Amino acid sequence: MKRRLFLLAALCCPLLAQAGAVDFLKQFLDNTQSFRAGFSQSVLSRSGRKPQQSTGKLAFLKPGKFRWEVEQPYPQLMVGDGKKVWIHDPELEQVTVKKMDQALGATPAALLSGSSDTLKNFSLSEGGNSDGLDWVEARPKNQEASFDRVRLGFTPDGKLQAMEMFDNFGQTTTLRFHQAESNPALPLSLFQFTPPKGADVIGE
Repeated sequence: MKRRLFLLAALCCPLLAQAGAVDFLKQFLDNTQSFRAGFSQSVLSRSGRKPQQSTGKLAFLKPGKFRWEVEQPYPQLMVGDGKKVWIHDPELEQVTVKKMDQALGATPAALLSGSSDTLKNFSLSEGGNSDGLDWVEARPKNQEASFDRVRLGFTPDGKLQAMEMFDNFGQTTTLRFHQAESNPALPLSLFQFTPPKGADVIGE
């Protein structure tokens, strides 16, 4: 009996070993209808000079709605209302607006706020384990994408904890999420945007 249990365990182990960050990403996309978290962001240029640091919060609500707000040190807001993407720079008193499909395409924002069907736009591979996280690497299939690849880090129980984006200019953006909540109740007003009075509106 013990021998049979040992053989069963030996057969199961390879199957368990196959489950990794790619599976975590698919489960996250299929099971997460809404999400919000605070984040700390670090942007490192190709030259390797001192990284730019910022903090903020993000939220998304499927289908196609998201809010990405940098709070410190320079406020900036990006809102996707399902049809358009609004980018507000308070310091410049400027709002840029684009159609959703043109603004997102195969971007990290589209990846996070989409379903597992979104993955057809990316080539996925296991990124190994580092910093206590299991990583998945996603490369856009569209050669005109604005970034080379993105890595997403999951805790051992499948919770999204970090994201790294490598753009086409050699710049690396690293985000660490905190106080993350999956499937919270989010008001629709969070994903609506009206340009402030006096702001220059550029685009659609």
